[in-house]
Amino acid sequence: MRKFAIPASALAIAMVSPALAEKWDMPMGYSGTNFHSQTGAEFAECVTTGTGGDLEVVTHPGGSLFKGNEIKRAVQTGQALIGERLLSAHQNEDPLFGIDSIPFLATSFEDAEKLWEAAKPEMTALLQSQGLHLLYSVPWPPQGLYFKKEVNSVADMEGIKFRSYNTATARLAELAGMIPIQIEAAEISQAFATGVAESMVSSGSTGYDRKVWESLTHFYEVDAWLPRNYVFVNSDAWNGLDDSARNIINGCADLAAYAGLWRSIQYTGFTLSELAKNGMTVQRAGDQLQGELREFGVIMTDEWLENAGDTGRTVVDAFRAMQ
Repeated sequence: MRKFAIPASALAIAMVSPALAEKWDMPMGYSGTNFHSQTGAEFAECVTTGTGGDLEVVTHPGGSLFKGNEIKRAVQTGQALIGERLLSAHQNEDPLFGIDSIPFLATSFEDAEKLWEAAKPEMTALLQSQGLHLLYSVPWPPQGLYFKKEVNSVADMEGIKFRSYNTATARLAELAGMIPIQIEAAEISQAFATGVAESMVSSGSTGYDRKVWESLTHFYEVDAWLPRNYVFVNSDAWNGLDDSARNIINGCADLAAYAGLWRSIQYTGFTLSELAKNGMTVQRAGDQLQGELREFGVIMTDEWLENAGDTGRTVVDAFRAMQ
């Protein structure tokens, strides 16, 4: 894998205070022990310290301030001024939000960063049109499949209750003959413990955080995609800051993106080993299952490109030109 350089702006954070003292509450959907939440907490501390406490950012992980599906709207309406959310959770608003969850388009950290680089200009413009300013984004580890039984083919998946969290996961369930059930991250443990869900596609990180070995037995590595979380600010709040405050926040955001990426890379192996230590069977998917899933990937890529139109095609073409 190529090395990812620390952005220059991250090395030149000016220790200058904003014009007015403020406090920004930052709702986050994942538990405080999750590496995204830890990265967000470090970002918040960086901003607070960098501004000499004149702009204090306070994180609220685990859906404690707003539930995951409420965060983006809360920031848009000014109920909170900054927040973090799973990017693809908003694919129903615009297909571009699902660029990171197209199966088997970008299946490594390096490709995921290239795809984000290709998508970022369009994503920035889309968020601006919704009253939001994009700060930074961090990928999850590669997505694998969790089950409570051995699965060797798509036929073995038929009728299973499958936790979905975006349009792509719901469509994957449909293609595989599973039953998609919308479940937020904070509700995963309870859903599996009560039988509301029996399977999901997610990273080793989510499984480790939610101790899914208490209900599930198998994790299959398929590297389907690397979804992203992103951090965004209410546009009016952002525009109300002076240049020095925005420079501090941008520098902290660049540091967070860099640290979050490497944390995700390092966390991948750790979490899979922890799943195995706690009794789960962790292995690569067999050739038959992998091949059948890749066929779904072709279908879903074509569907996404059709829905995303010229904008989506531009992003995917730019990404493929980097290969």
